[in-house]
Amino acid sequence: MSEKIQGNIAIPGIAVGKIMKVGQSLDGYMAAYTPGSAEEELSKLEEAIDTISAAIDESVEAMREAGQDEQAEIMEAHSFLLMDPMLTDGMNDKTREMAHAPKGVLEAAQECAEMLAGMDDEYMRERSADVKDIGRRIARYLLGVKEPEIGEEPVVLCGFEVEPSAIANIPDDKIAGVIMGQGSTTCHAVIIAKSRAITTVVGLENRVEDIPEGAKVLLDGNEGIVLVNPSEEELASYDKKIKAQQEEQKRLEALRDLPAETTDGVRVQLAANIGLPEDAEAAAKYGNKGVGLFRSEFLFMGRENIPDEDLQFEAYKRAIVACHGETCVIRTMDIGGDKPLAYLEIPHEDNPFLGYRAIRISLERPDLFMPQLKGILRAGVYGKAAIMAPMVISVDEVKGIRAAMEKAMAELEAEGKEFSRDVELGIMVETPAAAVMTPVLAKYVDFFSIGTNDLVQYTLAVDRVNPQISKLYDHFNPAVLQLIYRTIKSGVENGKWVGMCGEMASDPYAAVILMAMGITELSMSAPSIPRVKEKIRSISMDEAKAHLEKVMAMETGAEIREYLHSKI
Repeated sequence: MSEKIQGNIAIPGIAVGKIMKVGQSLDGYMAAYTPGSAEEELSKLEEAIDTISAAIDESVEAMREAGQDEQAEIMEAHSFLLMDPMLTDGMNDKTREMAHAPKGVLEAAQECAEMLAGMDDEYMRERSADVKDIGRRIARYLLGVKEPEIGEEPVVLCGFEVEPSAIANIPDDKIAGVIMGQGSTTCHAVIIAKSRAITTVVGLENRVEDIPEGAKVLLDGNEGIVLVNPSEEELASYDKKIKAQQEEQKRLEALRDLPAETTDGVRVQLAANIGLPEDAEAAAKYGNKGVGLFRSEFLFMGRENIPDEDLQFEAYKRAIVACHGETCVIRTMDIGGDKPLAYLEIPHEDNPFLGYRAIRISLERPDLFMPQLKGILRAGVYGKAAIMAPMVISVDEVKGIRAAMEKAMAELEAEGKEFSRDVELGIMVETPAAAVMTPVLAKYVDFFSIGTNDLVQYTLAVDRVNPQISKLYDHFNPAVLQLIYRTIKSGVENGKWVGMCGEMASDPYAAVILMAMGITELSMSAPSIPRVKEKIRSISMDEAKAHLEKVMAMETGAEIREYLHSKI
């Protein structure tokens, strides 16, 4: 008899395969390892890093040749992390201190991962898994751990955290699905799985330990269900669903080059959220129109000193060029007391998420802000760039940013460097203060981009990563919708475009009412674009406005969600 385990939907679909456990304990190998002297261990570490780096480069090249650009970009990011002194110097220091290379590697990777995991930005938090992946991969090499063999039957990878490299290195015809104990849908493992349309269920927590190695499983990614050792009858009942899934995939792929346009001709721009310049090119396979959020934080991480103007210029230029004439919105540094960077010198804060961070730091640190502004202005020559400031709450801050931009232009002109004067300035509307003040703020900016992840959190006083209250975190809460509508109306009335770059933008049902409110652009994880586009193309603006009128009269988020899912 089959066992049913309920998880959460990460990537819809139906899949059948044999369980392959990943991310398993290395304790036994560690106990059997005999270390040498500190110098011998450092030599082993150097060889391991070189070997793993070469293996990553080889796999990246193979992925590019196979047209798997997004996987290649993510694995290339692992290569960049291996060159990051924050990680590699830590590994060397720990190895020298412990005279034990595998222990040093794992401890250094864990410390680096914990730093990333403590950040406010969700994207940055999810990169902690990439660091741990690299650490475990190097440790496995040092310990002589052999990679698991894959037989003829497709496998379903299973673990509390599944390493991105584990997914990326298995051929398409050998991987059927992914099961994870942790609940994130934005980690790189899920992103890689999504780029290959691999059915994925997350949030099983410790139940993943109950699923035996080699067991046959059926994943219903549409319902978040895992059936362990399904019966023949259960397998047969899913045949129609599998065929329907294949047809849907073909339908979504056919939308790539079509506009996000309503049945009566109203268009919304669908852009991509990225964290690395290379992500912009990878997004093209999903039909994005530009970048609505380039998180610049990675340029500031893992360094002893502030990234210089030229380094930033080259990174921004690559992303802007990859947008092929569409707008690339670059968010200025969103780093604060929760991110212990040496050059920030921020004292301990009891509540860093409400503390000294983001634009509050930038405006007080010209040595930090000016190289970034100058890098973006110079990169703007190569396409259409926009600057977006995070955590703005007042007109004074916007005026300060404008003044800094003018100073940056004056310095570039005096230095004889080419730059663009047409770079737009916008702000992220992610605090209730900014949303309430948008009628005034609209006079001083070129655009708004609504950051719903924080706007929902701050409006509802709900920590979105706290499992005890996560059910209260709802972008359809009427209070949140009122602030979003106010922001969009403020932009429209002042002739400014309004976008959204939070998770709400990737919700096809939310897209309909946002469009009716008058939003100009929706920016999201690139794989979400086809479904949002399909929903927009299925409805007229008149119909969307009728739904909006009903939604804005409702009193609870649950009522709104139920209405939208049943009527649209």
